[in-house]
Amino acid sequence: MLTISQLAGYAGVTVRAVRHYHQIGLLPEPERDHSGYRIYGATAVVRLIQIHTLADAGVPLARVQELLDAGAEEFTDGIQDIDKELRAEIRRLQNTRKRLARLAAGDHLALPPSVVEYLDRLRGLGVEDQYIVLERDAWILVAAQIPAEIDAVMAKKHEDLDDPDMVRLYRLASDHLASGAADSPVDDRRVVEVADIVERLLIRAAKAGELGDETMDDQVVALLDATMIESSPHAERVLSILEQRGWKGWTRIERVPADRIK
Repeated sequence: MLTISQLAGYAGVTVRAVRHYHQIGLLPEPERDHSGYRIYGATAVVRLIQIHTLADAGVPLARVQELLDAGAEEFTDGIQDIDKELRAEIRRLQNTRKRLARLAAGDHLALPPSVVEYLDRLRGLGVEDQYIVLERDAWILVAAQIPAEIDAVMAKKHEDLDDPDMVRLYRLASDHLASGAADSPVDDRRVVEVADIVERLLIRAAKAGELGDETMDDQVVALLDATMIESSPHAERVLSILEQRGWKGWTRIERVPADRIK
């Protein structure tokens, strides 16, 4: 006859585990001797080893009882069901790990892969991280507004990056406008150069019929414009120059009627 410590030692579990199995009904409690100690026999050892084997194999304790009481065929079916459940859980955890790995990369939070790929290309062109963050946050807003169209928008943005003017614009914005250089003069030649480049791009887009085809909500447009203005001390100056030349807006570009041009 065995004490609870000896029983636990035979099965390779802790005394605490034995007591837990008693509590949930997996292992029947034995009678106590005249001193009040539990006394276990061979049947308890076999039962405990079976419980431990199943639990150690990943069988939930809630399912152990039914397997121990099952016949051979039912036992096999039960094990297969549990295996199926475990494989489904493994797939879920693997997908979770993949999502976490993407989140750890930084840009993947709330962004589709096409936008992340575009941001990576900007980094490859030498655009500074400070500007990448601004661009990333803007695309989070856009992607949430037009999820079905975002991949097509990104494909067009990749085409735009084949234009040297667009690459130069990004580098200027990265190096200067997004740098927070508030002490530089407002008529800085690079501010004018940015306006020149944007105007050339707008003229090309207008000729190609690509202006005025966006479908974003007015509030999102206003929010994106405000974010751009807040991002740089010179952004308003660029918009002012463009408006003097007949263009208004940033996210949604519009032609300014000739009689309204300052």
